[in-house]
Amino acid sequence: MRFSAVPAMFLACLVLAGCTSSSALDTIVPQQPSRETTSSVIPTSPVPSASVGVAQAQAAPPQEMLAWAGPVPEPEAFRPAARAAATPMPLERPVAAIVPATPAVLTTPGTRTRVYGHRFRDAKPINFGRASPRKMAVHGVDVSRWQGEIDWPKLRTQGANFAYIKATDGGDHLDPMFKKNWRKAKEAGLKRGAYHFFYWCRTAGEQADWFIRNVPREAGALPPVIDVEYNGESSCKRRLSRARVLEKMQVFMDKLEAHYGQRPIIYTAPDFYADNLSGELLNYPFWLRSVAAHPSKRYPGRKWVFWQYSGSGLSHGVEGKIDLNVFHGDENEWQNWLARRAS
Repeated sequence: MRFSAVPAMFLACLVLAGCTSSSALDTIVPQQPSRETTSSVIPTSPVPSASVGVAQAQAAPPQEMLAWAGPVPEPEAFRPAARAAATPMPLERPVAAIVPATPAVLTTPGTRTRVYGHRFRDAKPINFGRASPRKMAVHGVDVSRWQGEIDWPKLRTQGANFAYIKATDGGDHLDPMFKKNWRKAKEAGLKRGAYHFFYWCRTAGEQADWFIRNVPREAGALPPVIDVEYNGESSCKRRLSRARVLEKMQVFMDKLEAHYGQRPIIYTAPDFYADNLSGELLNYPFWLRSVAAHPSKRYPGRKWVFWQYSGSGLSHGVEGKIDLNVFHGDENEWQNWLARRAS
């Protein structure tokens, strides 16, 4: 990029993307794609032709609409008049995590679910030594539109006992495969949850409202996930200060916890974690990406619930590669963990 193009590009970012810096510590710097980026960012197999975004939701047949929780008022900062005036976005302020006296989802513990042993292969296998995830009991996957059409019953018998399914990112993007994957995974008997890819150029409150609008509040679902990582493919090039990152995350997580009655899980990768999350948010469960070493080496001292140990998994039921994950515990601990989520 030549220097003369910078002012125009910067102005366009301010007006169109809402990338107004709200902290003196915020900086805008070029990003290199992280080697630890989840496969929800980069396609690894043929995908449906459907586009992502509001237009997709509007063009879909009525039964495919994803606005299950009802309309969410359009935030004032994103109404046309506000955009024309280029009004800066308001700062979010962390609010106390409030779980209703009567949880949003009332459930009763169900029967124990069958656990299938893993039969996955790996296009780029790693020798984890004595700490191999292969020795752990409960494996699962995470998926998005990039996995295309999935044979969920076959995927389950290959060892996918749980699945995290991409639902939303930012404040207006929907994964066009979310509703189908959500339904089919349940029919196949998998425990499943939804995740949101966080976009640093939109307010946290808007993103929480968008997730709540499109992800049903359903008995038996796993806790919602906030996916926070650096993404060199994103149109948002902001890198915020640690304090600002934590502030935005807290706003988002508080809204989800109040709505779903479950504390969200934080998914992250080593580079983002080192810059923003080490030593922070100790009362939150973590899902850690570590595809070259055990999490204890990449995230010293951090407790975790899920470990994403491969981004190059291969399995019957899916064309191309798929992310592989494992639960931190044996089969009994998995069943007890599920029971606590349902009580």
